[in-house]
Amino acid sequence: MSHVFHRSLSTSYPVAAGGDGPYLIDADGKRYLDACGGAAVSCLGHADAAVIAAVQQQVATMAYAHSSFFTSEPMEQLADFLVARAPAGIDSVYFVSGGSEAVESALKMARQYFVERGQPQRRHVIARRQSYHGNTLGALATGGNAWRRQQFEPLLIGVTHVSPCYAWRDQAAHETDGDYVTRLGQELEDHIAALGADKVMAFIAEPVVGATAGALPAVAGYFQRMREICQRHGILLILDEVMCGMGRTGSLFACEQEGVTADLICIAKGLGAGYQPIGAVMVSQDIRDTIRAGTGFFQHGHTYIGHATACAAALAVQRQIEERDLLANVRAMGALLEQRLHQRFDDHAHVGDIRGRGLLLGLELVQDRTSKQPFDPARRLHARIKAHAMQGGLMCYPMGGTIDGLHGDHILLAPPYIIDASHVDEIVDKLGAAIDASLA
Repeated sequence: MSHVFHRSLSTSYPVAAGGDGPYLIDADGKRYLDACGGAAVSCLGHADAAVIAAVQQQVATMAYAHSSFFTSEPMEQLADFLVARAPAGIDSVYFVSGGSEAVESALKMARQYFVERGQPQRRHVIARRQSYHGNTLGALATGGNAWRRQQFEPLLIGVTHVSPCYAWRDQAAHETDGDYVTRLGQELEDHIAALGADKVMAFIAEPVVGATAGALPAVAGYFQRMREICQRHGILLILDEVMCGMGRTGSLFACEQEGVTADLICIAKGLGAGYQPIGAVMVSQDIRDTIRAGTGFFQHGHTYIGHATACAAALAVQRQIEERDLLANVRAMGALLEQRLHQRFDDHAHVGDIRGRGLLLGLELVQDRTSKQPFDPARRLHARIKAHAMQGGLMCYPMGGTIDGLHGDHILLAPPYIIDASHVDEIVDKLGAAIDASLA
């Protein structure tokens, strides 16, 4: 029996033993096309020679120095690289070890910002239902997935949740996109008024919702409206781009396609592509300047923030993406994958919606397409699809609870940026076989 406390203590896992571009290879030599990047992490694929060399060189030079004593060249260089390409107003980067830490850090930074501005009454956070912001307690409280929150509810801070921008299910037949945005904007306004506009510190949202809603983008104009409301009330906008950022949707930052910037942007996953654990908070100049002019000290920190080897790996990843123009491939292969998914599943009795952006795509599964009725959760369709896909040599990311944390099933696809048309065909063929086998 394994002494590892695995995610599932009732599952027997294959042993991952190697990687080859978009494929993982187990100890028996079986190859799996990694069509989800684990959890939208492995954007550069596996065993990239340039990144491996950068990690080896950094470890040989200086693997780690605690950030309360030193800065390091990799950390400074990576911060310069990111800020030079960041949305307007972003001035600095706070490095952490992953997405949950990034969200926790952003929440605490938002709070300290207002304390140092002389507005300590600002303490409320508004988030969205069916969002996912991580599994540490602050991030979990901010997330809006009922199943993930349920057993830990007594430990969580209070966060107000508003409706997601979930047009396929929630936009009324008579509503234009503009009407729908107006309605959602009014809902946010109403919650701000109920909490007290001078008591709300932040609104947080994913530009494209990942794990809990299956690659769910907003309708045009939504984020511009949310940004305008936040600015008018002096509320910080936190964008969680942990899954959808760093090129996953076809631009380095997902918010570029929404025509907005933010006060804090959380990134991870594709930042380091899995070669080292790393995440970050992109910070506006206003927030940095406020804290610098006040206490000058962010009252937060973890042992591995700004880890030199992790920063060296992430910088190598980002340079590879840029030098090889992989974002162009994300857009091209994303369009091709979406096209092939529509060809394969538009007439499928149980695929209700195909959505997403770039190489972050999702399929929502339904019992009945006309009524959009979901499958019985007891059927655990998402788990069956994952098992059949693995048997067929495909890694995808099916999840349940798409609609409310309990009902609904979806499949998330987030393959590496290096895929070509042959990989697209393999993904669609194997996914189709897995779905059909699971419904048989």
